[in-house]
Amino acid sequence: MARILLIETATEVCSTAIAVDGIVVAIEEELQAPSHSALLTLQIDACVKTSGIALADLDAVAVSRGPGSYTALRVGASVAKGICYALDKPLIALDTLFALAHAGKEAYPPPTPATVYIPMLDARRQEVWLAVYDASMNMLAPAQPLILEDKLFENYMRTAFPDALPDRLVFSGNGSLKLSNVKLDEKMAVQTVKNCSARHFSTITERFFQHNDFQDIVYFEPFYMKPPNITTPSKAPF
Repeated sequence: MARILLIETATEVCSTAIAVDGIVVAIEEELQAPSHSALLTLQIDACVKTSGIALADLDAVAVSRGPGSYTALRVGASVAKGICYALDKPLIALDTLFALAHAGKEAYPPPTPATVYIPMLDARRQEVWLAVYDASMNMLAPAQPLILEDKLFENYMRTAFPDALPDRLVFSGNGSLKLSNVKLDEKMAVQTVKNCSARHFSTITERFFQHNDFQDIVYFEPFYMKPPNITTPSKAPF
């Protein structure tokens, strides 16, 4: 029986859960978190109390590795690594876009053979980070940035599927909210799952655990969409 703490901080959502054998038994989340650093440890404590499973009794800790917000991902990774260090627990890192693709598949079953899953994360302005997966969750296109203007998305789809466009698209992630300004093929059925959530990790991390697919805690680093925006003052403070 695997008891896994799940931490999701890749976006504006701060979400924590505990899963037992791939089933969520406790979850806490804030969809518009003002501060991940202020909320995350409180959410973990609440999940421990709800589930009755102490941190020391966990079998692993799983964290979203991105792509995502630099600051938010740093918070999640730091807390996850701290727990793993202190309690000698293995660390599982899960690709955020892969988890969102799974969330789309679970929300709208069953897929047709031509169903395509496109998780999207908001990268500010009209830019998103996206990946493309087929109905069996095989990656068709790796994580990459794309501008959703001037027909770039339509051109991207035609390049990705030169023979025939898929008959059903399932978008997921907060980047999908930007599709309102994008013209899609009328034959495509479009469905969405908007928010990241730790609950999306439960079944995937169970498989990772069973296959001993763990990270080196010392060297693990999240995958950021963009580097931090660090500026230097134009004048000396004194």
